Formats: sequence, C-alpha cells, structure tokens
Amino acid sequence: MTTVSRTSGVSVRAQARSAFVAGGEGLTRLVVVLLAAVLGFVLPVMAAVVSGVMTAQTLQGYVPEIPAALLVAAVVGSVVAAFLVHSVAARTRGQVERWFGIRLPATYEPRPELELDGRGHWWTGYTYHRSRTVAKYAQAVHWGLRDRTTRAELVWLVVNPLLAVVLVGPVAVLLGLGLAYILTGPVPMAGFGFLSGRELSILVSLVLGATMIVVGILGAPLAVRAYAEAARRVLDQDGRATNAQLTRRVAELTETRADAAGNQAAELRRIERDLHDGAQARLVAIGMTLGTIEHLMDSDQDAARELLAEARQSSARALQELRDLVRGIHPPVLAERGLGDAVRALALDSALPTEVFVSLPDRPAAPVEATVYFSICELLANAAKHSGAEQVWVDILYRAGFLRVTVTDDGVGVADPSRGTGLRGIEKRLGTFDGVLSIDSTSGGPTTITLELPCELSSPRTSTSFAKA
Repeated sequence: MTTVSRTSGVSVRAQARSAFVAGGEGLTRLVVVLLAAVLGFVLPVMAAVVSGVMTAQTLQGYVPEIPAALLVAAVVGSVVAAFLVHSVAARTRGQVERWFGIRLPATYEPRPELELDGRGHWWTGYTYHRSRTVAKYAQAVHWGLRDRTTRAELVWLVVNPLLAVVLVGPVAVLLGLGLAYILTGPVPMAGFGFLSGRELSILVSLVLGATMIVVGILGAPLAVRAYAEAARRVLDQDGRATNAQLTRRVAELTETRADAAGNQAAELRRIERDLHDGAQARLVAIGMTLGTIEHLMDSDQDAARELLAEARQSSARALQELRDLVRGIHPPVLAERGLGDAVRALALDSALPTEVFVSLPDRPAAPVEATVYFSICELLANAAKHSGAEQVWVDILYRAGFLRVTVTDDGVGVADPSRGTGLRGIEKRLGTFDGVLSIDSTSGGPTTITLELPCELSSPRTSTSFAKA
C-alpha cells in the first residue's frame, strides 16, 4: 500500500509539472502570436494614418482635404497590407506546423504573363493597359482577388489580430488580476475564528490571486490550440492539410510495406542458405555414408559399423540444426506458451541478469508476438555487447489498446540508431504494425528503450506475473 501511494504521489507530481510546463510554453506561444498579429495589423494602420494626415495637411485649403486624405489612407494601407499578406500567412503556417505538426499547404494559381500587343497595349490576362506599370499592378490586384489562397490570406490578415486579442485577453486578464490580488490585496473580510479580519482578507487575496494565475497558465495551451484550429479553418478551407496528412500516411504505409517485403525476402534467403549449408549437406553426406555401408556389409563389417555410428552422429547434428532453424523462425515456446513465457525463457539464457514483468490480459496476434519477441532478443543482445550493464529490466504491459514494452539497463548509455543496423531494423519491424521505438539514453546511462504497438488481444483473461533470471 505504501508503494502504491508513493507511486501515485509521484505520478500526480509529474502530471502537475507537465501541465505547468505546457502552460508556460503556451504563454510563450501566445506572446509570439500577439506580437506577430499586432505587427501585421499595426503597420498598415500606421501607414494609412500617417499618409492620411500628411495628405490632409498638404491639401488644406485647396481641395476638400478630408475625402482626399481618406482615399490616400485607404490606398496606402491597402498597399502595405498587400506586401504583408503572404508573410503573415507564411509565419502563421510555420507556427502551426512547428507547434502541432499540422501542415497548411499554400497552393497559388499561376499568374499570367504580361503581353504586349501590336498596338502597344499590355494585356494582363484580364484587361488591357497602355502603361506597363499600371498593367503590372492591375494584374496583381486581379490575380490576388481571384486566387482562392490569397483571398484566404487577406481574410486571415484581418482575423488574425482580432483572434489574437480575443484569445490572449482572457489569459492576460486572469494573470493580471491574480497578480494584482496578490500584490495589492487584501479583499475586505470580517474576522473568522482565530483569524482577524485583516489576516483572513490577506489569505483570501493570496488564494484568489494564485487561483487566477494557475487558471491563466493552464488555459494558455487551450488558447493556442484554438488559435491553430482557427488558422487551419481560414487558411485551409479546402481541407488540403487533411489531404496532405493522408498523402504522408500513404507514403508511410508504402515504405513500411516495402520494408516488410524486403525483410521477408531476406529471411527466406537466410532460411534457404542455412538449409543448404547445414542440414541439407549433412543429409547428403548421410546418404553417401549409407551407400558405402551397404557395400561394406559383406566385406568389412567393422568398417561398416564405424560408418554407421558416424551416420547416426551426423543425423543427430542435422536434427539439432533443423531445430535451431525452426527456433529462429518461430520459437516453439512462443507458439505454445505466449510472449510472456517466451521472454522469460529468453531472459534465462541472457548473458546479463534480467528481470521480467508481464501484465497481459491475453495473447496478441502471432505476428505481433513474433515482432516484439525478436525485438527484445535484439535489445538484450545489444545490452550484453555494448552497454557494460550489470542488470536489465523488461516490462511488458497492455494498456488502452497498445502493447508497450520497456527494456532498461544500467549501462553506460548512448544508444544511437545511426551507429548500427540493430535499432534501425527494430524500427522498420515495428513500422509494419504502426509501432514506434523511443530511446532515452544519455552518456553514463541508464538506457531505456520503449516499443509501443497498437494491437488487439484475443480474450479478457488477465495474467500478471513477475520473474527474475
């Protein structure tokens, strides 16, 4: 009971720490969002205001300066906004992809080339103009208003600052009020029990302020996620991000299928080579020996007996080689007893002392069992060869539709997939089942390697066991 309580306390502290770390990261991202949105909004507005004021002062007394100033301000503000529209949208796309891994592709319609006709007029693809400069800008305006992606980016240029204020505002208010309550309290309160009115009011102010700050910090990641979702809806109206994700998924499945086919072909070649060089050669030799014995039975029975004993030994060795080959293809203990017992048997033969903990409701599918078993074989062999460890721990758990295997050793660490083929082979083997491999290995150790595969089990029987080898 004490161990369970201690573990629960550690888990709660870890979850709280993760929540506050995510909250701090969310606050940082909200500041970035606000600065970028304000920059994209303030520059056009400032340019419009300054140009409008200068125009009104210049034309004062000559023409109706107010309409002229408004017209100039609108034109200048629109021009500055046009220069910023692509950069603001590109910055938002980059933020969403870095923070949430959601790629918002930008596909623009091709812009037609300017063409000069025989009369000296410039054709923009939409209209004719005498001046090339006028034609160039007219073409940019026509193209921008017709292009669906550019129109979405223009909408985002307006929505972005409003959305940033709406999302940042509540978080900023909570943080500001919380800090104000803590620094400038107390809230007027009457005395209660052994606490005086001032002491109780200070305590209430501190609790209220701290609560507001905590709520503001924990709410920041939700505000950032809402910002990303709004950006996706505005900048990806056709759902191209979903299509891109499907395209990447198809590419991943194609790659893992190719890896699986290649591994299967290599395994078949290995089996064929082992049979040809091992058991087949011995069986051929036994056949030749039996032929010689047949000829010697009448003339030299002593020599025949010696060859018969030799043939018997060769047949025993051939049988052992066949058993070893079958065990390498699919160990009998794995087929008969399941993953837990197979890993325990593997631990007994391991070069390092190995503790195995298994919590499986029932058996996974046979291909998944084989993949996990041979991955654990590779990891235990790596630990014995390269880690310098004195102890290895193997945990096999099934939770929420995922089979999770953790192999930990107390060695020198620095496990790196790029330094050998073993870990890369495990990654490819897991990729066939949408599994992932994660490595936590720093210099000096320990090393923790986790395998996680989605899978279904066959029945609800629960089997939890612990073994030490």
